[in-house]
Amino acid sequence: MKFVGMTALAKVAAVLGCFAAVPAMAQNKVQIRLGHVLAESHSWNVAAKGFAEDVAKATEGRVTIQVFPSGQLGTEKDVVEGLQIGTMQGGVIGSGSFQPIEPRMGIVELPYAWPTREKAFAAFDGEMGTELAKLLAAKNIVVLSWWENGYRHITTKKAPVNKPEDLKGVKIRVTPDKVRLDTFRALGAEPAPLAFGELYSALQQGVFDAQENPLSIIDSSSFADVQKYAALTGHVWGAACLVVSKRIWDQVGPADKDAVLAAAAKWRDEQRKMVTASDQQLVEKLTAKGMTVNKVDPTPFIAAVQPVWKSQEAVYGPALMALLDKYRK
Repeated sequence: MKFVGMTALAKVAAVLGCFAAVPAMAQNKVQIRLGHVLAESHSWNVAAKGFAEDVAKATEGRVTIQVFPSGQLGTEKDVVEGLQIGTMQGGVIGSGSFQPIEPRMGIVELPYAWPTREKAFAAFDGEMGTELAKLLAAKNIVVLSWWENGYRHITTKKAPVNKPEDLKGVKIRVTPDKVRLDTFRALGAEPAPLAFGELYSALQQGVFDAQENPLSIIDSSSFADVQKYAALTGHVWGAACLVVSKRIWDQVGPADKDAVLAAAAKWRDEQRKMVTASDQQLVEKLTAKGMTVNKVDPTPFIAAVQPVWKSQEAVYGPALMALLDKYRK
């Protein structure tokens, strides 16, 4: 490095400036817009805001996250597609919604796969979660941590559901993925997909007789206002992904990446605790709102959906199926 024609003081200033440029470049500020489709009161939103606060503090403001609930950034399909190409920066996404871009992600949605949520946690925090994250990494989507959507249950307007036969001919809204559609066809219903943001009005107008979601979503979305019955079928335990696009992740410095991942792990655990703690309270809350809530014997439901498992084995492949069996049994 040469400083021809410069005064001694100017030379010192120039040298110091060169050294100062290194940390300045390493500390570029990164702003992340993080969207999800659920209500502000839902645990996804509560945890996402806590995550954002911790990240801002831990990175001294170098990484800031703004949370957009209630589909403000679009549907899950919109966010997933945007994450791939970098036009969307982050999200909390129901893991089954990745099936259109990676069919093997449907393994997280197989009916009656998880007898307990603890077994699911071990799988997603272990080898299975690692392998699924690799699938999304190939699509330019970075999984920061696995959250919970919870056990899904069926609500209906006209009559309660106690056995699969009660679903015969029932028009039910499901998430727009193949495994969910196949599951309810196997149960005798007439499933159809619809964006979540349109669901309440569709139920209100009688476009659908029924829908299926975790209790937390049934409550936070006020479905008790437009549905009379809730059957605790627990037909699917669903994971959720806290994700960012690779494009934005590559802009985060190494030390800040560690801080973001630590906050993601902390709020993964906190969000799961919220779901676990709230389930029994939500049954009482929905009953108080006028819903009739009933438990079902899962045995005939499990028998009815076995063809769904058989039809998907070739899609997921033996390695992923072996991991699923390792953790669920």
